[in-house]
Amino acid sequence: MGKLEDEHDQLSHNISDGTPSKGTIVVDAIHGDEARDATNAEHNMTLWEGCKMYPAAIAWSMFFSLGTTMTAFDPQLLGNLYATPAFQRDFGYLYKGDYIISAPWQTGLGMGNPLGQVIGAFFAAYPLDWYGRKKTFGGCVALTGAFIFIQFFARSLPVLLAGELLGGLVLGAFPIIAPTYASEVCPIALRGVLTSYVNLSFVMGQLIANGVIAGTSKLDTHWAYSAPFAAQWFWVAVILIGLPFAPESPWWLARKGRIEDAKKALTKLASKGVDIKPTLAIIIETGRLEYELETGSSYMDTFKKINRRRTEISVGVYTIQNLSGIYMLGYTALFYQIAGLSVQKSFDMSVAFLAAGFVGVLFSWILLVRFGRRRIYNTGLAMMAIIMILVGILDCLPNYTNRPGIAWAQASLLMLWNFCFDFSIGPVCYVLISEVSATTVRAKTIAVATAVQAVFAIVTSVAIPYIINPDQANLRGKIGFFFGGLSALSLVWSWFRLPETKGRTYEELDIMFSRGVRTREFKKYRIE
Repeated sequence: MGKLEDEHDQLSHNISDGTPSKGTIVVDAIHGDEARDATNAEHNMTLWEGCKMYPAAIAWSMFFSLGTTMTAFDPQLLGNLYATPAFQRDFGYLYKGDYIISAPWQTGLGMGNPLGQVIGAFFAAYPLDWYGRKKTFGGCVALTGAFIFIQFFARSLPVLLAGELLGGLVLGAFPIIAPTYASEVCPIALRGVLTSYVNLSFVMGQLIANGVIAGTSKLDTHWAYSAPFAAQWFWVAVILIGLPFAPESPWWLARKGRIEDAKKALTKLASKGVDIKPTLAIIIETGRLEYELETGSSYMDTFKKINRRRTEISVGVYTIQNLSGIYMLGYTALFYQIAGLSVQKSFDMSVAFLAAGFVGVLFSWILLVRFGRRRIYNTGLAMMAIIMILVGILDCLPNYTNRPGIAWAQASLLMLWNFCFDFSIGPVCYVLISEVSATTVRAKTIAVATAVQAVFAIVTSVAIPYIINPDQANLRGKIGFFFGGLSALSLVWSWFRLPETKGRTYEELDIMFSRGVRTREFKKYRIE
């Protein structure tokens, strides 16, 4: 073991600072053989075998995804507060006998999360590289807990806006931390399920927010909105208590030259008796290859020729989530009220809407094991485009306001749309951004993708209140034409640009992208 550790240390030194060494060729040959053996073992590993061998990796990956649950909870909570009577009365104004929150204030408050993602995404990548996934996660959670105080004690729209903007800066980091960590602690057999679990965390955050609001919205005091804000402290407490026991990412540790710590982390992630040396060899060999390919580690490197295509795919699959209409999730209760449903039925349908998404993510795990990422993504996106257009067509039927059956039909179609989203482009997005990015710039590639999609989220957060509010355009379900058309255009891009990454190690993907393998050839491409 002494010789092996010395070789690991030497190779790690070569990767981290680029200085040549006499032993480099010998080391590469030794670990190249180990990496090939480990690659073959991972290709042959089944999902069940992966679960038995790496139960701790599954648990800690799910733990780090709690941050995305908080990220989803906040905007979903805010969107449903617009339909809460006590919140409307305390923060809104009278319009035709009812209290409503004006479209400009809805726009401003809705900016907190996406604007925070733009800024927070870029800044989060630096501490992720400097201090690791674990310390960055803990720091962001602690800051989130502090900013919740502003939301909890807010009694005016300006104060609430300040809380949303400050909170959004930190919440924007969690969608980067979770898929980065999940992709670095598990074998190929588990990678699709664990990275897609990030999307399930989003759905759970939205579902819990709707459930909490459905209960507190009946209150006639400030607790109708203060209690939901306070509920966010639950995750802060759970994460800060459990985080000291979490292992750091072995990929990050290896890149920092901390090979012994990487071995300890791999040992904590695997079951007792699992030989972690081959996995460590894959990590080192992939790092060596990416150093030779000059993938780099800065934001500018994500746009170098070697990484440009990978960054485009990451940005594309993430941005399409917004182009498809996912930002409407935060306005489902309000949308249903405008469509003609009662306050209580609107909240009930919102919970059912997200429950359909929850089932959709679980269904995606079955699909990810059996089918490729590309097929699932494109099939789901096509179905979503059709459903959105149908929602728009229903809204054009005559005598709409006196036919409640149309509103229920639209509500049902939106539930089906959310199911399709959450078995396809929702979870598969997080799988793809984790798989197509080079390991040395993974956090920064995901940050770029997060920031770009957040810019589109800002646009939709500005537009949607003006599109659906009764004191503005009041287009109701006709918004389906808009998002249905954008989904159709997105499908054209994904058909020509989205490669199949299922079953590939990070080293294999590095090689395929460096060789410029065509999109259609990814699935059957063989590496000698």
